[in-house]
Parts: sequence; C-alpha cells; structure tokens
Amino acid sequence: MGAARRLRCKFDGGGMADVVYQWIPAEGVNLLLVLFLSFLVGLEREEHKAQTQFAFGGVRTFPLIGLIGYSLALLSGDQILPVALGFAVVGAFMVLSYWHKVAAGGLAGVTTEMSALTTYLVGPLVFHNHVWLATALCVASVFLLQLKAGLENLTKQIAPDDILTFTKFLLLSAVILPIVPDRAFTQFQINPFRTWLVVVAVSGVSYGGYVVQRLMRAHSSVIVAALLGGSYSSTVTTVVLARRSATEDQPPLYAGAILMASGMMYVRLVVLVGLFNWNLMRTLALPFALLAALAIGGGWLWTRRGHAVSMESRREFTPRNPLELRAAFGFALLFLAMLVATQLAVTHLGHAGVYSLAAIMGVSDVDPFIIGVTEKAGTLTPLPTAAAAIVIAAASNNIVKGAYAYGLSSPAGRLQSLLLLLALAALGFLPLLW
Repeated sequence: MGAARRLRCKFDGGGMADVVYQWIPAEGVNLLLVLFLSFLVGLEREEHKAQTQFAFGGVRTFPLIGLIGYSLALLSGDQILPVALGFAVVGAFMVLSYWHKVAAGGLAGVTTEMSALTTYLVGPLVFHNHVWLATALCVASVFLLQLKAGLENLTKQIAPDDILTFTKFLLLSAVILPIVPDRAFTQFQINPFRTWLVVVAVSGVSYGGYVVQRLMRAHSSVIVAALLGGSYSSTVTTVVLARRSATEDQPPLYAGAILMASGMMYVRLVVLVGLFNWNLMRTLALPFALLAALAIGGGWLWTRRGHAVSMESRREFTPRNPLELRAAFGFALLFLAMLVATQLAVTHLGHAGVYSLAAIMGVSDVDPFIIGVTEKAGTLTPLPTAAAAIVIAAASNNIVKGAYAYGLSSPAGRLQSLLLLLALAALGFLPLLW
C-alpha cells in the first residue's frame, strides 16, 4: 500500500481530505513527500553555501537527487541493482565535488556530500513505504547539519577517558549481557543473566552520577559534590569530604554535606530496588523518601550554621570510574556470594540470620547485599523480611560512615559528623516498627 493510500485510510469518514486524495494518485503523494523532505535538507545546505567559498548543492540540487532516487526505485520495482547503481553514480558526483573543494581551498569536510547520499536514499525508502524511516532520516540529517557548532563544542568538553568509559558501559550492557545464559544453575538458583543484569544496572546508576559529576566539575561546590557523590557512593563521598574538612576550617559545612550525601544514598537505594522488585520498592519508597528528605534538608540547614558561608570547593573531587571491568567482575562475584550467604542464612538461621548478615554487610558496600535480597524478595525471602534487612543494612552503613567521618574529619567537626550520622542511623531503624 502506497503512502497516499495509507493516508487515505485515515479519512474513510469523508471530508475535504477524502476529496483531495481522489484527485491525487498515490505516486503523486509519494513524489510530493520526497520533494518536501529533500527540499528541507537542501534549504539547510543553501544557508551553509552562503557562508563558504564552495559548497555542493542547495534548494534545487537536493530535491533533484531525491527525485532521481524515487524515480529509479519506481522503474526498477523490487530490484535493488538499479537503485544501487544510481547510488554509485551520485556518489561519484560527490567525489568530484569533494575533490574540487580540496583543490580550491585545501582541507574540507564531507558533510554536504554525505547528506546528498542520504537524500538519495529518501526516494527508495518512500517508494517501498518506509515513510517514517525516510522522514526520520531527513530530520536527523538536518539536526546534525544545523547543530554543527554545538556538536563540535561538545566534543571539546568530552575527554578521551569519558569516551572509553562509555564504551565500557556498552561492552557491559550490549555485548556481554546478551550472550550470557539465562537459566538457573546449582541449588542456589544462580542465573548468570540476572547476575550480569544486576552488574549493568548498578554500574548504570553509578555511571549516571559519575557523568553528572564530571560535567559539573567547573561549577563544583561542597554541597553539589555531596549530593552527586551520594548518588554515586555515599561511603566514598563521606571519606573524601571528611579528609577535606581536616584542612579547612568549616566544620558545619562539611558535617552537613556528609549528612546530605547519606540522604542521597536512600534515593539511590530506592532506584536500585525498583529496577528489580517493584513490590519491595513500594514498601520502602515512603520511609526512604522521608529519610532522604530529612537528611538532605537537615544537612543543608546544618551547612548554614556558624561561619559556613563559603560554599565553593577548593579541590575537585574526581570520582573513580564505576565501569572498570575489574570492578564489574568483582561486584558480580560479591553479589553471587551475597546470594548464597542470604539463602544459607534464611535456610539455617531464619530471619535473625538475615538481619545479622544485613548489619554486618553495612560495614562494606551495601549494594551487593541489598540487590541480592531484592532478587529473592517474595520468593526465598518474605517481602517484610527483605524490607527489614535492607533498612538494617542502610542504617548500619550510616553508623560505619559516622566512624569514618569521626576518624578523618577535623577535630572541630568530627563530633558533629558522627552525631548527625548516628541520628540518621537511629531514624533509619524506625521503619522496622511497622
């Protein structure tokens, strides 16, 4: 069914559109569509041509290229060879155009020539009823051509290490994940696909915080570093801020910022739990949202105390790349260990064993344990038990961070940081009451 015929189906009830389509053949609507889309690209190139010494094509050439592509597709039917030969001929003209630009002015880009080849493909796509794809192709081309300055400035802001980091994320998610077997092994029901999916999810959340931190380096402040660092790793952020406070005479500022980082931990945990167990997330969402609000709001108010008026960060906190392959494999192994340990605790020690394990795991990275409990919540572990274990692990982690802050902060600020985090830990245990 051609583009005109499919459009006509939208107007079966009659009206002006139905009358118009009775007088326009299907090929006519296709032709007008090709003409419009290719003219759009040509219009953008016409503006570019006025700014350069030599440029190929404009509002006349590009529509002609699109019409040639459509005509060849119409004449050849389902045969691809004539269309391919036409593409080669247009490509040969683009080579001549590029050679002429280089001969006239030295270095030259090939953006216009590539956009002309893209315009040629619009005709065959419309003929074969890929109207959406043809439109999207033209729109994307115009955006890429028009946003040249912005895109080139973006490349200057992205360091090579950031490109490598994003490539590692694609390796974890798009290359390794699809080939991992999706079935359970051993008596502990270990599923390699689910395990690696956990690695990708946790790495993705951490990577989001990592990217925002890198983008906001130039506008960094202690409070911003605390909020973004807490979304990445509240424990690491606590250690960094505590060490920094030892050299700067602003105890309320850093104590409040450390509390805010721990508040962001609750936001992070709700996101991670929600990715794998919606029912468990609904159980934890309200208490964790309240704890996050109290910690972030209370921490911000605490930073305003005394002479904490300078919010600028004198040293830049460079977060560790969360997508290191060694760290990813290490997290996977730790997650599997937590799955096995949790199942053994449930089987042999009951609820008390799970709670004890949660309190112990708060000493280290709580993510593997919490995601392990989340995976089994509602099946191996009852939902209330899993929720309570996560509450205990988070509160225990706040106590440990209080110890870190006390040991690393300045003498004037260590007691403030410890008491604030102990207060948050005490509040963190309150959801156990219901």
